Amino acid sequence: MVQEEYDVGVIGGGPGGYVAAIRAAQLGGKVVVIEKNSLGGTCTNWGCIPTKALLRAVELISDVKRAGEFGLTVAEPGYDLRKITERMDKVVERLVQGTRYLLKSNGVELLKGVGKIASTGTITVIQNDQSISLNAAKIIVATGSRAKTLPIPGAESPGVITSDKALHLEKVPSSLVIIGGGPEGTEFACIFSRLGSEVAIVEMLPNLLPLEDREVGIRLNQILAKQGVRILTNTVVKSILEDQGIKEVLVRSQSGELTLEGDKVLMAVGRLPNIENIGLEELGIEHTKNGIKVDDHMETNVKGVYAIGDVTGGGLAHVASEEGVIAAENAMGLNSKIDLRVVPRCIYTIPEVAAVGLTEDQAKDQGYDLLIGKFPFSASGRALTLGETEGTVKVLADKTTKEILGVHVIGPRASDIIPEAALAMRLEATTEDLARTIHPHPTLSEALKEAALDCERAAIHIARAARAH
Repeated sequence: MVQEEYDVGVIGGGPGGYVAAIRAAQLGGKVVVIEKNSLGGTCTNWGCIPTKALLRAVELISDVKRAGEFGLTVAEPGYDLRKITERMDKVVERLVQGTRYLLKSNGVELLKGVGKIASTGTITVIQNDQSISLNAAKIIVATGSRAKTLPIPGAESPGVITSDKALHLEKVPSSLVIIGGGPEGTEFACIFSRLGSEVAIVEMLPNLLPLEDREVGIRLNQILAKQGVRILTNTVVKSILEDQGIKEVLVRSQSGELTLEGDKVLMAVGRLPNIENIGLEELGIEHTKNGIKVDDHMETNVKGVYAIGDVTGGGLAHVASEEGVIAAENAMGLNSKIDLRVVPRCIYTIPEVAAVGLTEDQAKDQGYDLLIGKFPFSASGRALTLGETEGTVKVLADKTTKEILGVHVIGPRASDIIPEAALAMRLEATTEDLARTIHPHPTLSEALKEAALDCERAAIHIARAARAH
């Protein structure tokens, strides 16, 4: 039985889905969102937000431990893991309720259940043991992703966890082996090492953050190693065994095999799109194991059916939101196209990493003759006042046109610096445009200006001897 008619039906209420729903409603559409779990998706409930809440707690612990450097006398900090996670849960719940209010205030209907495309223009919603059918002229699939695991012997045994479980451990493990040195693995390494765990990261590629600029990955390796994290790159995991409650992770590198021990093993090897049982095969919607195929309108090969976010093989919440806007506008009759040429990437390690555009290796592979400018935070007045001087800003530009091709930051508040670089690249700015923009003093953003100046070896606050790259 058909329950009601909608202009747009959105399957999934994550950062792509709820944004798409609100945008479609702004354009006058009658919109429904079907969500099986909590609004906000992985980002709000199990990813971006809860991990940042945990990171804030460990940052404060680190700050208190360093208080003597600033002339302060304080007691040795302790922590209550239960209270830390309670605060984390409150932050998450506030955002979930805020999203619910935003949908309601825009007139978007919310249905709890599992959505499946029954046919073009029809969605089946399973609620407990019942199902209802909705007519939706246009459908947006935003079913997100789930944590991925590797086919390693022992990977399914107790004590081998994903990020979802890592957020609500009853106690901090005395030792932790993290499989994967990407954003997720390095962020959790920072969290647990600062809570007292002995942490080891195993990464099969040559550097941490293998998708980012190689120099940044090497620098992060040095910083985390100095913080006590054991890092094994060019290393693969062969098996996970258990001996008297301790996990034994057998790994192999070029130098041979060795065994790492840990109370817990964290799988941090990426995510898989939720493409199963949502009606793709029945409608002939093109997809691979990596996600649903879409065009630059976010439309699938089936007219009137759109897909956005992680289910298309993405992985960034802010990209999912922008794709949601594009899909909603097209579903409501506009002609919008996604532009993914300039997408900032942020990794919330301590210190943070942020980037936009090409890495140095990518730029060289594409045939660019490069200008490269760098500025260390050790020469930043603001970084010195904060006591956070680790890291560097790196700017890549085309030698002929001076157009900025990529910016890479490792250092304090990197995620707050990178949007300026993203805007500059979107406007096709040159290093001179960036360098001639007056930046306030003292700020961390001055490092970006100085790095742009350094492309022409004109940085003011770098001694000549330090300019060798």
